[in-house]
Amino acid sequence: MRPAFSVLFLTTLIGAGQGLLIALVCGQLFLVVGTGDASLSGGFYAMGSLLALVLLALGLLASFFHLANPTRAWRAATQWRTSWLSREVIALPAVMGMAVLYGGLHALGWDGALMHFANGKSLDLTMAVGFVTVLACLALFLCTGMIYACVKFIREWHSVWTVINYTLMGLASGFVLAAAYAASLGAVVTGLYAGTALVLIVLALAGRAVSLWRNARLKPLATLKGAIGAPHQNIRQVTQGFNGKSFNTKEFFHGKSPETVRMLTTFFLACGFAAPFVLVALGMGSAAVLWLAVMVQYVGLLAERWVFFAQGNHVQNLYYQRKA
Repeated sequence: MRPAFSVLFLTTLIGAGQGLLIALVCGQLFLVVGTGDASLSGGFYAMGSLLALVLLALGLLASFFHLANPTRAWRAATQWRTSWLSREVIALPAVMGMAVLYGGLHALGWDGALMHFANGKSLDLTMAVGFVTVLACLALFLCTGMIYACVKFIREWHSVWTVINYTLMGLASGFVLAAAYAASLGAVVTGLYAGTALVLIVLALAGRAVSLWRNARLKPLATLKGAIGAPHQNIRQVTQGFNGKSFNTKEFFHGKSPETVRMLTTFFLACGFAAPFVLVALGMGSAAVLWLAVMVQYVGLLAERWVFFAQGNHVQNLYYQRKA
């Protein structure tokens, strides 16, 4: 399939924003449960939520660039009963709203206890809203992944690994960003975020490696013989069949060589996973190194998303022989 750059930015930006929100909530929970003391000011969570909101908004803005008629974008939400895309259209603004609510409560200092437990711990308002925010983020990860995982005729996408990888890569990029943000402010949760980011990078790499291995072993269910309905055993197509390009040749194939796809696969494995892991491991106490890890990882994840779409092989390419 031909990757639309607006979709590349949409999925990577909102993934990082969701991961950052989940990291903020996990950091707050760790401090409350682990130390019994919320030693970070509300401003830390408010600014972090604002950063996540900016990423989510940029992703939403990017989504409009692949719409034929952006003024009718609202209609995408009307098919929520059957369409994962419609569910994503609903879930994304919901996550943005939760980011505003979570960050706003922290900024205003509205953290009154909702209930007290026998062990002396309590559940305050911001923590409760944080739990709902995490659930909304996970729901958005599911919706985004299922948009592609539910497409049965593109077998490279039709796998549970599509949803798993979208979630793991979003979490990994979010926690790396959280580590850089926390290190810039000298927050006590920097080590927590960096350590969790290392684990998530390894898990995301493992999940993506499994999907690459799976896709490489897929065998075509259709042949050129079946595509054109010819009874002959040995068929070789020597021309595209017509002189000009069409929607089929432009939209269902990326137009790059297999060598280019392999090169970008190596690139995203290095920049999206290996390099950020090394940078985070070596620079846990350095904000500059962690921000470098954020930038390198994001470029790598853009390349990963391009490869993800490029490897989606539409069956019609058998007929056109990928001559875009």
